[in-house]
Amino acid sequence: MNHLTIHEQNIISQIQMDTSEKNIDNISRTDAYFSYFKKCPEIIWSFLASMVSRNGGWNMCDLEGTAFRQLLASEVRKQLFMTYERANWLIFHDAYPQLLLYQYSTKLNRPLFHLLSIFHVSKFMQKEWEHYWNSKDIGRLTTALIINEQNVIQTPVIEHPIYERKVFHSFIFNFQDWLHFSCVLFPTCGGEVYGASVYGFRSLSKRIRLGKRLVRILFHPRLYPYFIEFAEKTPHTGSRFDYEQYFKARTAGRTPMLRTVFPIVEHHQHEYEDWSEERFVSPFWLHAPARFPHPIHLTDWYYKKSNQLQLLVSLKRILD
Repeated sequence: MNHLTIHEQNIISQIQMDTSEKNIDNISRTDAYFSYFKKCPEIIWSFLASMVSRNGGWNMCDLEGTAFRQLLASEVRKQLFMTYERANWLIFHDAYPQLLLYQYSTKLNRPLFHLLSIFHVSKFMQKEWEHYWNSKDIGRLTTALIINEQNVIQTPVIEHPIYERKVFHSFIFNFQDWLHFSCVLFPTCGGEVYGASVYGFRSLSKRIRLGKRLVRILFHPRLYPYFIEFAEKTPHTGSRFDYEQYFKARTAGRTPMLRTVFPIVEHHQHEYEDWSEERFVSPFWLHAPARFPHPIHLTDWYYKKSNQLQLLVSLKRILD
């Protein structure tokens, strides 16, 4: 850091402090992404990150809800929680310094993206931020951030030997994948649910395609006002009640609030590798348009899945 100015060194220290302060748990991350979006609304990825992070929290809390406590052994639930938590932490650890560096760049009216390497951000993203600074092509930057975050978790989470064996190759994960229980949902205060399901979660390209679909749904001109209203009005607790409170009909399952059931996890990252030097960046990732193989209005689908889950619980009781 010797070649840096005092001002740059101060900026780096501040970003490191802010990032670790807000990377405590799923609640703090979700809130940090949303607060950032309100300050820099042109960086639309931050709103997407906040809404996807909400889903991560709901998925975590489902593990301690009435249904999954009966369906899954405690050890399996612990492993699934750690998978969500690790992926959540890694993405924030990588992405939040990028967002803050952009914010400092706008304040100083000069790009500071040469500092991204200090935060171990991929060379791919360093180029993309420079490109955005000059072109203001927000669509391309958003897609680049989606590509980056999914690559960031590919080796340390998706391909990690422990997660791969205990989670991604487990019966319950594949069962969940098959039933599309893993779904990214965007609720409204009117009790409607929109979104897309994650099928084939282990596939990097499928997750990138899903991210591109989610951006299109979230910022759909007709739907966006409803999603932003929900985000403004509804504090994120991790409980499914956050959005089920707006439903017109009751669902049977109950999930707790995140901070009442999960501890703070201490994360460390000792090794950094630049994924963009190891992996080919497919032009399809950047340029292929989002496709919609399934309907995006999921309210009825959600009720159906809730009923299926309750049916599984009943079947397990009978079989036990």
